[in-house]
Amino acid sequence: MSSPLSPSPHRWFTALRRTRLGEPCLKTYPLECEGLLRRARVTFQAGRTLKESFRVAQLEAVVRMLEEHECDFVDALGKDLHKPRFEAVVSELILVKNEALYAINNLKKWMQPQHVERNLSTTLDECLMVSEPLGVVFIVGTWCSPVETCLVPLVGAIAAGNCAIISPSECTAHTAELLHRLIPLYLDNECFHVILAGTREVVELKFDHVFFTGNRSEGTRIAQAAARTLTPVTLILGGKNPCYVDQDCDIATTAQRIAWARFHNAGQSLVAPFYILCHTTVTARLVQALKCCLTQFYGCDPRESSSYGRMVNLDIFNRTKDMLWRSGKVAVGGQVIEAEKYIAPTILTEVTESNPIMQEDIFGPVLPVLTVNNVDEAIAFINKQEKPLCVYAYSSNSKVITRLMSETSSGSFCSNDSILQSLMVALPFGGVGASGMGSYHGRYSFDTFSHRKSCLLRSTRFECVTYLRYPPYEDHNLSLMTWASTLSQKSQGWCHIL
Repeated sequence: MSSPLSPSPHRWFTALRRTRLGEPCLKTYPLECEGLLRRARVTFQAGRTLKESFRVAQLEAVVRMLEEHECDFVDALGKDLHKPRFEAVVSELILVKNEALYAINNLKKWMQPQHVERNLSTTLDECLMVSEPLGVVFIVGTWCSPVETCLVPLVGAIAAGNCAIISPSECTAHTAELLHRLIPLYLDNECFHVILAGTREVVELKFDHVFFTGNRSEGTRIAQAAARTLTPVTLILGGKNPCYVDQDCDIATTAQRIAWARFHNAGQSLVAPFYILCHTTVTARLVQALKCCLTQFYGCDPRESSSYGRMVNLDIFNRTKDMLWRSGKVAVGGQVIEAEKYIAPTILTEVTESNPIMQEDIFGPVLPVLTVNNVDEAIAFINKQEKPLCVYAYSSNSKVITRLMSETSSGSFCSNDSILQSLMVALPFGGVGASGMGSYHGRYSFDTFSHRKSCLLRSTRFECVTYLRYPPYEDHNLSLMTWASTLSQKSQGWCHIL
């Protein structure tokens, strides 16, 4: 197998010059996308991605890219989202590096065939599952976490042996352009490509899998486009993640963890708590504690804080502002400055289920607080809505936590903290129902981008037994097969494949 191609010197220096000077990248047009897909498919069919050594080398290159260009990524995320360096490194770059290093350390084990239990009829045979790459996959990132949502799925695609085309969100143009420039310098130029194009048109080109992270309306359109070519999809979709705060909890710690989760990245997150269902006896204390946390986190004027971000564009800003002004009562925050795309960290009280902010997804720093009288009321409220990506519960009562976990349905669940369950490489993360389908992280990313092929390796011995299945069909043979089937019901399917 040939070694990975390096970019030509001209292409390398052009990309480097653009990265340094900040020149804009050109939009990728449909014909170009089709050409890139064709190149990737030819390369995949040549078997370049199959060897473990190739996959490890590409994963190591991802880590090297993030380490060598950390400042460039921080700068791009700062320009797109006003994201603080701390958040850029911790919630984006470190997550991708952890995924890549975890895959490198476990890849050999993941690639090995998995043997299944034998029975009497397969005693001399070999039954196993082989993980084989799907082919050329399409990864669509979102603007909320533009590095993490592009590169974490890419790690899984590489580990599984696929070629990939990545489409970063056009809303975060600086980050998209940085990925467009850097990936050709580090990854195989025939296997991995970054495009800056409309995603729905590209999906129709027929990939072997589409991995999409974003909002429900766009995810629906992506799934419909993929369905026309019978392309399987993984959808990680936003929704309204509920957070129940019980009367029995540590209010100070609860407020800190909720405030951090809701207002980091200026509230632009798929996995943050979207609204609080607070036990009526502790609502006032919780709102006051949240107010104290916001002052502690961002000072008296969050606009002046270097730890607080901005909305990604005016469209998202205006939508969030309109919902904010038409819902509930502002208890904390509420200030907006259009010229800066700034919305202060805001807590709303006296919110009702019919308010606009409870009817649409919130991608901004607004936290509605609704009151409930008990956990039964909270569970009933959650179950009336579409299944969310995450459910959060804060309580020192283990029975309350167990009820929320077992009596509601969601993509993931976390008690007494927020967001962390969506970041762990050892846990699968994904949606259910309206919040998506499929999952990723660690081994689950590898499985998402693999086909688990069932393999039965038989010999030609024992034909004296298997002859019973052949015509002409005799009652005597049927009696023996029926008897064997009866045995199999008690003893692990002994004779099902005679």
